[in-house]
Amino acid sequence: MYKTFAAVFLGVSLAASGASAVTIGFSQVGDEGDWRPAFSKDMQEEAKKMGIDLKFADAQGKQEDQLKAVRAFIAQRVDAIVIAPVVVTGWDQVLKEAKRANIPVFLADRDVDVTDKSLYVTRISADFSLEGKLAGAWLAQASKGTCDVVELQGTVGSAPAIERKKGFEAVLSQFPGMKIVKTQSGDFTTEGGKKVMEAFIKATDNLKGICASFAHNDNMQLGAIQAMKEAGLKPGKDVLMVSVDYVPAMKAALAKGEANASVELRSAIGKYIYPVVTDYLKNPKELPKWIVIPSDLHVAAGN
Repeated sequence: MYKTFAAVFLGVSLAASGASAVTIGFSQVGDEGDWRPAFSKDMQEEAKKMGIDLKFADAQGKQEDQLKAVRAFIAQRVDAIVIAPVVVTGWDQVLKEAKRANIPVFLADRDVDVTDKSLYVTRISADFSLEGKLAGAWLAQASKGTCDVVELQGTVGSAPAIERKKGFEAVLSQFPGMKIVKTQSGDFTTEGGKKVMEAFIKATDNLKGICASFAHNDNMQLGAIQAMKEAGLKPGKDVLMVSVDYVPAMKAALAKGEANASVELRSAIGKYIYPVVTDYLKNPKELPKWIVIPSDLHVAAGN
């Protein structure tokens, strides 16, 4: 877990004037996989660069801890709260509490499902559905529209798991020869992905007839690659491997030919998030409910 950075002033004149730094409370999902810690580190480093006093809380995948953290931020009277929600539901009450305290809330990376959208200012994130569509479109082309797929889902109830699945299935629905034949959650972890793929290997007689593995993040796919290699299979050759994140270990797997494609989810997104928050604090105004961070598809050489 990364430690909270203290406030850092960008210029001597700011310190001399006695002006106080903007204080932001950031409630992070946890530190699963490789992408999430990289995101946390970027948020902390970018806050330091911008002179933001960042209060950082890691929920370790537990929504109850995240709700406690948000309430602590409210009690501390922070200027703004940024939340990367563990799951989409269960946010109405705490967001109402923040609104009553006149503390604006911003969503980072993940979404929430609330009846009153005015409870948060905006969401700043990639388009998870688009990521699923990009993965599905690549697979449709690579398999010529005929493919039995095993799917490694993310944390049940989380926005990325829900939206990536929807996007992927939207593409598959256009091809009668493509379908998901096995699906299970690996909780976005390498260990979880390995266990799920081991179960798939047993259930399908060593992935007999399976054309591809679609994982909602790279870490689960990296675990799946381990399981396949231990079973004597050649990931990337015997089975097409497509996932989301484009973390360094996946870049290496693509280079080795053990994976075929990965949709990049940028982890260095503090530069997208903080300007929106600080500009809003200076000049509160209605913003679009979703500010999209772009995604890119990366394909292994020869694919």
